[in-house]
Amino acid sequence: MLQELEYPFDSEYILKKSKSIKRRLLADGSVRLQKKIAVLGGSTTHDIVRILELFLLNQGIEAQFYESEYGMYWEDAMFGNEELNVFAPDLIFIHTSLRNLRSFPEIGSSPEEVEQMLDAEYSKFAAMWEKLEADWHCPVIQNNFEYPYFRLIGNQDGVDVHGRTYYVSRMNQKFGDYARSHANFFINDINYQSAVYGLDEWSAPLYWHMYKYALCLKAIPWMAHNVANIVKSIYGKNKKSLVLDLDNTLWGGIVGDDGVENLEIGQETNLGQVYAEFQSYVKLLKDYGVMLNVASKNEEENALAGLKHPAGVLRPEDFILIKANWEPKSKNILEIASQMNILPDSLVFADDNPAEREIVRQQAQGVTAPEIGRPEDYIRVLDRGGYFEVTSLSEDDKKRNEMYKANIERAQQQAAFADYNEYLLSLKMKGTIRPFEPLYMARIAQLTNKSNQFNLTTKRYTLGEIEQTAADENHITLYGSLMDKFGDNGVVSVVIGRKEERELHVELWLMSCRVLKRDMEFAMMDALVQQCVTAGIRTIYGYYYPTAKNGMVKDFYGLQGFTRISEDDEKNAVWKFEIPDPYEKKNHVIDVEN
Repeated sequence: MLQELEYPFDSEYILKKSKSIKRRLLADGSVRLQKKIAVLGGSTTHDIVRILELFLLNQGIEAQFYESEYGMYWEDAMFGNEELNVFAPDLIFIHTSLRNLRSFPEIGSSPEEVEQMLDAEYSKFAAMWEKLEADWHCPVIQNNFEYPYFRLIGNQDGVDVHGRTYYVSRMNQKFGDYARSHANFFINDINYQSAVYGLDEWSAPLYWHMYKYALCLKAIPWMAHNVANIVKSIYGKNKKSLVLDLDNTLWGGIVGDDGVENLEIGQETNLGQVYAEFQSYVKLLKDYGVMLNVASKNEEENALAGLKHPAGVLRPEDFILIKANWEPKSKNILEIASQMNILPDSLVFADDNPAEREIVRQQAQGVTAPEIGRPEDYIRVLDRGGYFEVTSLSEDDKKRNEMYKANIERAQQQAAFADYNEYLLSLKMKGTIRPFEPLYMARIAQLTNKSNQFNLTTKRYTLGEIEQTAADENHITLYGSLMDKFGDNGVVSVVIGRKEERELHVELWLMSCRVLKRDMEFAMMDALVQQCVTAGIRTIYGYYYPTAKNGMVKDFYGLQGFTRISEDDEKNAVWKFEIPDPYEKKNHVIDVEN
């Protein structure tokens, strides 16, 4: 990832150097997710597409773009055209703004007339969204509206039914209500973005009247960065864990030198209040599923004492792993990734020391170490960076810290057993394996976009595609959840197979890495065979497509009893399994409810 595309960034530099930045991104050898994005604009969008491409490349997504003709967003959405139809987008971004609202209340309008006007304007957009859903079944990102840059009735403009600010607030609320009730529809909040940027500059009339830009040129990278955060979250490119330094990051002072009693944390000093507020922010991230870890040059005893400070908000139990020692922080961070069984590029490292940040970037490839600035800036930088952008929030997300902490406890218990099978039996595992159910559709879609190491075909699905597949009688679908004496792991495995007469072709087989080597894959195989036999299928074909991340499962089908029947020069392999009669179950350690 390029540091100049991480918040806080220099917008003028990005606009000026976009071509050279793109060349460097494409030359780094990264294997990126390929997506087709249609941008339907109510204003000029060329520079938005140009800059959005950079932020997406930086997030691991290489996009092709379709761009509507100027102001033709409605026509393209409602009636399509040959070019858009051939393009067949994976995602649609509708870039509209206040300039695209057709009417506003007048001083003589009655409350009833204003309400009718509001409904008519909203209905135009809602009809467009429903048409896009019917035609494309793909995620849609829609701008809401920035506030007007003038207020005809001053401060009452946001209160009086005739006020444009009031009208925009009501419209944005309607957009938000639609988003809450449609899982594949997302709001790009330019109302908030323009407020943060500065509404006067964002909405400078010169750019509209000269170039038909709905926002000033310098604000385009800021908005494109926000859109890219939504896109990467939809496609599972979010970060998973925040790794924190301690001294002068979570509190003021050095605990080993100053002593716990002299740390700046809490309400006694203004700087102490800043650190307490930052700890509160980090605690909130944990509540939303961000996993917390510590990498600090410290004696462990001192680190734990600092985390037990009476005025602190975070406690040792809020963290999964606390690496407090004198090893390089980069080494500790890589060990954290290894112990949690996640990739280094899932981690964000927050440290007040710029030298330590740079060492981590160099020595722990993939780890993001943002320039967090002064203590007063910590929250803003992490928040605006969008590393943990939420587009869907499952119950599993909320429990993620507890799930991974339980995994550490499982690893510790494993060390006490000489026989691995006895260890697995000691976990008293219970699994549930069933065809896709509405309750878990969002989590299943999320898993298809997040799992990389244990994903044999790395095929990605949107929520709409998962729902379509589940309803298609020509597919077999299975999800698997797993719990044991340490806790509930939630939905951890997904299989999708396409029926062709008496054959099944496995289009997707993935599993969360947090349940590796727990025999869940054998339980899923048993359930898949059972479904096939019920459907009169006797032959299963499995496919393995190698990526930079999924080498660990290259021989997966062989372990399940498949025979490899072909493999090309790029190691793409096809495997075949003839279901024997009788079939001998492979899982002997998980009590499965089918």
